[in-house]
Amino acid sequence: MEALEPFRTAATRRADGDPAPLPYLHDDSDQNAGNFAITIETYLETSKMREARLAPFLVSRGNFAGMYWTFAQMLAHHASNGCNLRPGDLIASGTVSNESRDSAGCLLERTWRGTEPLALPSDETRRFLENGDTVVICAFCETNGATRIGFGECRGTIAG
Repeated sequence: MEALEPFRTAATRRADGDPAPLPYLHDDSDQNAGNFAITIETYLETSKMREARLAPFLVSRGNFAGMYWTFAQMLAHHASNGCNLRPGDLIASGTVSNESRDSAGCLLERTWRGTEPLALPSDETRRFLENGDTVVICAFCETNGATRIGFGECRGTIAG
């Protein structure tokens, strides 16, 4: 958490008309600095792209700072529902999507439910993942005056 301090940011402002969070999910300090500016990039590499030695295609670049809920709110919600949380447990945020199409956090959103396929540099298209496709997710934080930190990459290939 200490490494993330320079990348703290305010929670996302809710749209007018959205209901306010329940009182146990609202804290002024969390609203002022409870989110983190973490850039998340997702790439797609097909078998044909690997064979042609083409770079993976950037499908999405989003930022966790745009998430609707902060981690503190997610943890409070879990704990209030009886979830047994212990140090070292992992918690998932869900899909990280922002407003623009190229920041949609999943292929289903990026291709508008498969109706608008992605054109890849290998002259292929993708509406959905196919056998042999590799998905690469990486994340990092960077801002002026702070050392860039990375979270490594997560890579998986569809095998069917």
